[in-house]
Amino acid sequence: MQPFPSPQIPANELRPGRHWYATAAAITVVLIVLGIAIGVYRFTNTINAVDTDNQFANGDTVTLRLEPEHEKAIWLKDEVQGTWFDQACGITGPGDPGLTDPGIDVFLTRNETWNPLYTIDVPRAGDYKVTCTSQGPSRYAIGDPGGFVTFGGWLMLALLLPMLGVSVGAAVVLVTAFRRRGHRKRLLAERYGSGGSHPAQPALSPGAGPDRQ
Repeated sequence: MQPFPSPQIPANELRPGRHWYATAAAITVVLIVLGIAIGVYRFTNTINAVDTDNQFANGDTVTLRLEPEHEKAIWLKDEVQGTWFDQACGITGPGDPGLTDPGIDVFLTRNETWNPLYTIDVPRAGDYKVTCTSQGPSRYAIGDPGGFVTFGGWLMLALLLPMLGVSVGAAVVLVTAFRRRGHRKRLLAERYGSGGSHPAQPALSPGAGPDRQ
């Protein structure tokens, strides 16, 4: 007697649908790519954050074209001896521009260290004049507000996004596989009985064997 073949349930009948596997892969890829893009973009911005090629000295006045949408900062070069003098900067221009506390950050080159001195706040686009003075020789430069400390925060986000993508993708795959397996068992039980091993066969009536005449 040949054994009955194991009953099969078509894959397209199982729920959740297999498209969830593609969704999991898409989520993983998107978050990995987003994390890499953020990391590369922020790193590129950070290494070019301060315009050290256009420094100005104590008492100099520089004219800047500024816009409210593109915030800028005044950076102070940390001299070799590490001495900080009393720094004071002023800004004039259209509206009521101001200088605010930039917080703690740092910008590094091969042989220089820079610290943010002020963040420039302007009400509208226009030409502004900035002058900085101190009690000793100092060097200044204009740049973006974010340096390497700010980049560190963005780098953490850039690393967390791929990890989140892999975790979410794996969770979706596991949940989908688990639920499809449970659905398959329920369908087998409904169609072929609780055992689900093979279709139930009709019982032969007494005396109806093949050898009886």
